[in-house]
Amino acid sequence: MHSSKQRLSVTDDLVKRPIWKSGHDRMRQNYQFTHETVKRLGLDVELEGHTGCVNCLEWNESGTILASGSDDCHINLWNPFRRRLLQSFSTGHSGNIFSVKFLPQSGDNLVISGAGDNVIRVHDLVQKVTVHVLRHHISRVKRLAVAPNTPAIFWSAAEDGTIMQFDLRDPSVFRSSGSRTILVNLNPHIGSQAEAKCLAINPARPELLAVGANDPYVRLYDRRFLKPFALRTSTVGSGQSDGSGNPFGIPFERLSFFTGEGEPPMPTDCVQYFAPGHLPLVPCEYRRRPRSLAATYVNFSEDGRELLVNLGGEQVYLFDIQQSRKPASQLLLDCPAFTGPPVVAGDHLKEHCTKEPNGTNGSVKGRGPNGAKSIRPNGAAIEGHFHRHYPRLNSAGERFKNEANSQFQNGNYSASIRLYASALEQTPDSPVLLTNRAAAYLKRQWDGDVYAALQDCLLALRIEPDYLKAHFRMARCLFELSWYQQAHQCLQQFRQRHPEYASNRTFQTLDKEIRTAIYATSDEKSSDTVSFEKDSSSQEDMQDAMTDGPRRSSRKRRRSPSRRGSTEISELEKEWRSKALDYEQRFCGHCNTTTDIKEANFLGSHFICAGSDDGSFFIWDRRTTNIVRVLKGDDSIVNCLQPHPSAPILATSGIDPVVRIWTPLADDEETRISEREVEDPLVAAAANQRRMNADPLEVMLMNMGYRIAMDEADDSDTDESDPSRRVIQCRPS
Repeated sequence: MHSSKQRLSVTDDLVKRPIWKSGHDRMRQNYQFTHETVKRLGLDVELEGHTGCVNCLEWNESGTILASGSDDCHINLWNPFRRRLLQSFSTGHSGNIFSVKFLPQSGDNLVISGAGDNVIRVHDLVQKVTVHVLRHHISRVKRLAVAPNTPAIFWSAAEDGTIMQFDLRDPSVFRSSGSRTILVNLNPHIGSQAEAKCLAINPARPELLAVGANDPYVRLYDRRFLKPFALRTSTVGSGQSDGSGNPFGIPFERLSFFTGEGEPPMPTDCVQYFAPGHLPLVPCEYRRRPRSLAATYVNFSEDGRELLVNLGGEQVYLFDIQQSRKPASQLLLDCPAFTGPPVVAGDHLKEHCTKEPNGTNGSVKGRGPNGAKSIRPNGAAIEGHFHRHYPRLNSAGERFKNEANSQFQNGNYSASIRLYASALEQTPDSPVLLTNRAAAYLKRQWDGDVYAALQDCLLALRIEPDYLKAHFRMARCLFELSWYQQAHQCLQQFRQRHPEYASNRTFQTLDKEIRTAIYATSDEKSSDTVSFEKDSSSQEDMQDAMTDGPRRSSRKRRRSPSRRGSTEISELEKEWRSKALDYEQRFCGHCNTTTDIKEANFLGSHFICAGSDDGSFFIWDRRTTNIVRVLKGDDSIVNCLQPHPSAPILATSGIDPVVRIWTPLADDEETRISEREVEDPLVAAAANQRRMNADPLEVMLMNMGYRIAMDEADDSDTDESDPSRRVIQCRPS
């Protein structure tokens, strides 16, 4: 039955396929990687030929050649179909190669490479010579980018904080200094410690350029507003050229940051910022952790609508660049349950609402997904709840929900989140499913989980404004996020809307915790002390409250500018950050802390993949964000994942000096399919989350190969029989 349906679907798509190219592209994307091909994905061949870590992979446009760059400073060209090395080219770099690209419309004869020696080189593969050496950057070149159907032009991102544009038809770009190659300079905006880590050109709209740096923001520039300019620096002393790629002959440690003097002004609307909504408000928390936040890879979907970001020290995020999704801190201001007039619960609600029986689309009797008895006057459990009319769950959704509730009660929060996501795929507009998943997020407490729970509660309240559980859990989310004033405001609105629950023990406990937290974190100035008699405030006061916590924390932990250079951000940068848009989807499970070149990519239209510090790569369902498979791709770390342009083939690489090719294997090759598959993806994901939050000393020992026991003294529920809880090992890069 399933295969017949699939054949009918394929036939229908073929009939409806437009004759123009975009229709062909959609058809290819839909069927390049399907659930069947991903299920049978296995290791086909290991390509040996490098003597160092393989840091970058790139297919040519037709998919007949795969290029790889390595620490051995060689570029290798492969024919994966014949499993042989076509050419090994010595680039002349003196540092690790981090990026390799084929120049468009060059007949696959010209390849560019960027490396740790600060140099970009252009190579003629036919003549086997380096035709151009570009020494414009003064720090490591981490990524190169090209645009389809745009020959002779490419872009670079380097750890000197600049994005450069090179047009090989312009003779001035070959001069070491004075050439107008800088397109974006981050240093005047975010300080002298700015590092550009990655970049990508939108394939559908080449004027759009995405840039990732050593902060949680991804910047989307419109190149039509930008004019390349020449390099200006402020220096201390002088010196002779040491051949390191420094165009000024000044030792790097004595070269100060780019001052921005003489730069053309950047229009305010030349860029749009994107960031997960919980990260800009808690920068101080991440300074205390053994990792930093930096975008290690950005990539556009083929239609150019979505932007995928692998955020180092956090998760993988998907942004919709055509939909302006505001962060939850701004959505709160439009949420009636947070700022609206109180709604008095009474009999008039019965005229417009239906009483849902317990265990159906209403509340769950007894202990529910909040891990405690559902709130009710005098602490009793809710047995019924009034809701407006919204879509009922179908049989599949109901089955998923019941299984998820069971997993929740057993403490398997990741499994319950997975099942709730599957149920939401069946009925996306179910406030019960959203609120239950929020409860599971609050219990699991992975990085970003509390904020994801807040998003679910806001969406549930948008569907059902009077949903009591969503309102109360939203207050809990705000408290867990340390947004104490907002939590207080939300809980007071809850009290006004549902006064019969003010005497409930759960309500009183949360109210006390919020008040205590506000007093503990309030400034010495009496003007910053919260007035508990004031139950509402203006939107301006609310917006100010959103930044009270971070401002206090930043004052406590501000580093001296004299030690590491300026870290102050410009006024223009503050304005851009204040308008940052939020993510659409989040993919959890991998670990990205050890290397800063870890990629994430689209597998056709239905899947997302990313490498991990545990030597595996994860594949997620793009709609549900559930983990589909976890495969062992390296003995240490998987950094690179590049799908074939049209076929269901995936190339991966990492610390091992080999390139691995993955293809769907035959059904009778079950052993080969499963031999590299991680048996329990949820256990692997949980281990990675703990690895990301490990103690700095433990991280150092793990990178040296030691095995560290992760016994948490404050967690009495730790299952000692679970190997993912007992031992964590992260191999050296």
